[in-house]
Amino acid sequence: MAIATAIALGGCASMSTTEQRTSDGAGIGALGGAAIGAVTGGDAGTGAAIGAAVGAGAGYLYDRSRNGR
Repeated sequence: MAIATAIALGGCASMSTTEQRTSDGAGIGALGGAAIGAVTGGDAGTGAAIGAAVGAGAGYLYDRSRNGR
């Protein structure tokens, strides 16, 4: 588990700010979507996929708004 975390975090070092915020949004969205899907009795996988897509878009838009200032 520790090795997988180190590898995953090491891969983020060379990412741009936009890529980092987009992937963070996707991860947060996937977790939220899976949780909502599981709680409501729906499919957690579908919720995760939808949440990841929405989260990635939100992360990208957030980055664009921060860079526009």
